[in-house]
Amino acid sequence: MGYVAREKLLDQSGSSIYKLVILASKRALEIAEGQPKLVEMSQSVKPSTVALYEIAAGKVRYVRSKAKD
Repeated sequence: MGYVAREKLLDQSGSSIYKLVILASKRALEIAEGQPKLVEMSQSVKPSTVALYEIAAGKVRYVRSKAKD
């Protein structure tokens, strides 16, 4: 298992640690509920780790939704 640089994660999530945490937690929950992994990893890896690798690989991105009027 390699190391994911924080700078790379922040670049992919819009340069905000708060956006990164929300993005990673939502994706980890999806993985834990049975969604397929978007990167190749062993079965024994935690969903939160898989989510961080997916973000670093650019497979999962933060998209700001438009505010409702």
